[in-house]
Amino acid sequence: MDHTLAKKFKFTSLLSFAIPNVIMMISLSMYIIIDGMFISRLLGTTALSSANMVYPAISLEMAIAIMIATGGSAIVARKLGEGKEKEAQNDMSFLIVTELLMGVTAAVAGILFIDDIISFLGASRIQFPLCAKYARILFMFAPAFFLQTAFQTFLVTAGKPALGLIVTLMAGAVNMVLDYIFMAVFHMGIEGAALATGLGYCVPAAAGLVYFFTDKENPLHFIWPKADWKTLFLSCFNGSSEMVTNLANAATTFLFNYTFLNYYGEDGVASITIILYFQYIFTALYFGYSNGIAPIISFKYGKGDKEQLREIFRNSMLFLVGSSILSNILIHLTIAKSLTVFTPAGSPVYDITLRGFSMYSLAFVIMGFGIFASALFTAFSDGKTSAAISFSRTFLFIVGAILVLPNLLGETGVWIAVPAAELLGLSVAVFFLIKKKEYGYA
Repeated sequence: MDHTLAKKFKFTSLLSFAIPNVIMMISLSMYIIIDGMFISRLLGTTALSSANMVYPAISLEMAIAIMIATGGSAIVARKLGEGKEKEAQNDMSFLIVTELLMGVTAAVAGILFIDDIISFLGASRIQFPLCAKYARILFMFAPAFFLQTAFQTFLVTAGKPALGLIVTLMAGAVNMVLDYIFMAVFHMGIEGAALATGLGYCVPAAAGLVYFFTDKENPLHFIWPKADWKTLFLSCFNGSSEMVTNLANAATTFLFNYTFLNYYGEDGVASITIILYFQYIFTALYFGYSNGIAPIISFKYGKGDKEQLREIFRNSMLFLVGSSILSNILIHLTIAKSLTVFTPAGSPVYDITLRGFSMYSLAFVIMGFGIFASALFTAFSDGKTSAAISFSRTFLFIVGAILVLPNLLGETGVWIAVPAAELLGLSVAVFFLIKKKEYGYA
């Protein structure tokens, strides 16, 4: 049986393959944003800032889950391209079991040490009880969260991106409906928001289990796995760039929360939370595309099809330039109105956010190129290069900029830290893209 990834991809077919993953990633971001909208409107901006104080802990879970999933996906797709279907099936099955065990571990550790975690994250006296209620419930659903992350990646590798999209949309619908029911109808407060999110995780987790257990016609399905520690190590190493990205999100969110709390109080944390929501959309667009086509790149690399690799690379550059220009024009035309979804026009949070957005949003223009370059080398199973790009772009430069620029430029330094870091990260990505042409993409 020919695998879906074996066909020849041109620009339109490449986009059609990636679009379900793009929509899926944007949908996931929208669920976070809608959660924030409900929390902000029904519970207030202090509750919104409290939810964001917990985000670094969730990013740590995401870092581990996506490291295994994306790194393992590249290995599995490459083996499918090499015709090693049994090895690919065993690798995926073993990695899914690993994800489940990691989720259980995260749940137990999170619940046992909840107060210590919230204290470490720097919650204020007002935020602390809200943070604890929100985090405790999310930790309970950690196993489902890990499985959701894994299946969203492996469904693309199995050639079923549309199915991944469908279950993600279903999860989002569950999340949004329950947000309203739990918070607006039953008045469960921030615990209702967390419960709605957790139950949303369960939809892709359950759907993935059912699909991979039942569809034996697909070359990629569950078998009783043998432990393969080498594959696990290589998956973690290869997916380390994606792990670094999410660890960087945790670190930068922590630093932003601390910095904005010092500059503006709880209103400042609510403000950066809203801006980060917009960043999630752009990140989802570029991650969705890059991870959506990564299995194609891995497959073609395994087949030695350099002609297709060159065509995919050229078309990807075209997509990144076009989407960057169009999406940035759209966001600047709608930002003033969009902010009122979270907070009334003229409120302190609204004014802080609108004032800083014009500076911060410069990062959105260039961030896609670094994201794509990192995902490209992950697809080649070159975890070292991928991690170097990701680490420099999302951790080294951003953390450095947040620590240094506010001291030099004051409030302006806070807002331009991310654009400055993205520009430096772009230079690193370009360096490796020029240096590593032996992979055959140029």
